[in-house]
Amino acid sequence: MMLASSAVVALGEIPDPVTGQRHPDLGQAVEVIDLLLLLREKTEGRRSPDETQALEELIYDLQLRYVNVTKRVGSPLGQARS
Repeated sequence: MMLASSAVVALGEIPDPVTGQRHPDLGQAVEVIDLLLLLREKTEGRRSPDETQALEELIYDLQLRYVNVTKRVGSPLGQARS
C-alpha cells in the first residue's frame, strides 16, 4: 500500500504529504507500477488468495489511473519513445 500511495502522489492525483502540493512525475509513477509488477512476478505462488486479489486490483487501478493522467496531460515518456 505504501508503494501505491507513492504512485498516486507521483500521478498528481493527491497532494504530496510533505509539501501539500501536487506535482505529477509520470516517470516516477511508471517506476512504482513496474516495481509492483515485479513484486507480483517474484511472489507468484507464495501469496494468499486475498493478497493476490489485492495486488491485482492495485496494479489494475494504478495502470488505469496512469492512462487517464497521460490522456489529460500528455505523456513525456510516450513522446520520448516515439
